[in-house]
Amino acid sequence: QVQLVDSGGDLVQPGGSLRLSCAASGIIFSIYTMRWYRQAPGKQRELVATINSGGTTNYADSVKGRFTISRDNAKNTVYLQMNSLKPEDTAVYYCNSYFRSYNHWGQGTQVTVSS
Repeated sequence: QVQLVDSGGDLVQPGGSLRLSCAASGIIFSIYTMRWYRQAPGKQRELVATINSGGTTNYADSVKGRFTISRDNAKNTVYLQMNSLKPEDTAVYYCNSYFRSYNHWGQGTQVTVSS
């Protein structure tokens, strides 16, 4: 059974930092491309960051220079380090694993940036 468990969301002040984690089980983690998406209230889900099996990363323009995606294949975990957080980063963040036709989602973790 495939399971992705997202964690690390919290309430943080503007300019603060958070690290999100996504622990995977039931998949051969190292071969999957891992992604973080987010969805703010009333908006469509958007792709935030991607890391492929080789470690190549890509970011949405809105988070470049502030967010860093990384993976630890020994722990079957992907991370999203978020720095210099802004109120517009407020959203539910979802982990996604993708390999060919296999596509799985975490349950989401709430990030709220507010003073």
